[in-house]
Amino acid sequence: MKPFAYARPADAAAAVRDVAGDRSAVFLAGGTNLVDHLKLGIATPGLVVDVRRLTSREITDTEDGGLRIGAAVTNSVVAADRRVRERYPVLAQALLAGANGQLRNLATTAGNPLQRTRCVYFQDVTTPCNKREPGSGCSAVGGYTRYSAVLGVPAALPDATAPETCIATHPSDMAVALAVLDAQVQVLGPAGVRTVPFVDLHRLPGDDPSRDTVLEHGELITSIDLPPRPAGARSAYRKVRDRASYAFALVSVAAWVADGEVRIALGGVAHKPWRATRAEEILRGGALTEDAVRAAMAAELAAAQPQPGVDGGSGFKIPLVTRTVVATLRDLTGGQA
Repeated sequence: MKPFAYARPADAAAAVRDVAGDRSAVFLAGGTNLVDHLKLGIATPGLVVDVRRLTSREITDTEDGGLRIGAAVTNSVVAADRRVRERYPVLAQALLAGANGQLRNLATTAGNPLQRTRCVYFQDVTTPCNKREPGSGCSAVGGYTRYSAVLGVPAALPDATAPETCIATHPSDMAVALAVLDAQVQVLGPAGVRTVPFVDLHRLPGDDPSRDTVLEHGELITSIDLPPRPAGARSAYRKVRDRASYAFALVSVAAWVADGEVRIALGGVAHKPWRATRAEEILRGGALTEDAVRAAMAAELAAAQPQPGVDGGSGFKIPLVTRTVVATLRDLTGGQA
């Protein structure tokens, strides 16, 4: 592990100034992702700024009937909160589907959505990886692709050695649920406070796969707001994985239905939590029959780019996504889908 300086500022504003003033600085909260990366040599910061005690550890009701979850609230606390379980079951279910109890006791509300990909090549510093080392190439192309992205991938994927190539997926279960809930992210940065819609927080690789989010260096998430739950709204999360626990999603689905509106977010299929907006538009106001859902998902997945690989590739995800969406909506609608 590379030696680094450690700081514990007095408040969040001081922490923002410390990180913004040093390009090699990073924030530390629960540490469940960062500490692993320090040990593996993936992250080599010059300064680690501890913010665990600088942001809220409370879940509070908002004036409009929603919830504000402080950045330092642990995943275990969020999943166990009665208001979350009753109003936003999709979020509680997603959190309980992720990691294990010990990690949930440390992982934070702000840190979980910011965790980095679990692509095996990103985790292995002996292999080229554009996300870990910009411009080095992408070892995943043509390699082990079972967990690779199929959405948000260019139709004409650049050469594996191209600096913009990346087919990694985002690993967070929590983030998929927050995307379907239309959560809002409160951010404190050098320029002040701003609000980022959760669906806009993460970015596709574009020409810089090393950037996971739209956050600027030095910006700190202080809380995440959940909008009020409309009367009669129902939500659920379903995760398909290689083993029953402590495994990342091959495919996951967060679904939300209310008054003719349906929202669908997908995990395990893209570089970011993927809102299935095309499918949502097709299904809006109509009956959620199995045929309708399958047709909507066919439209959503029309641009999917499954990747070949030495392990058989990621093509299996295409039909698996549709089956998982159908099953999730069937549960929410009492067997209609």
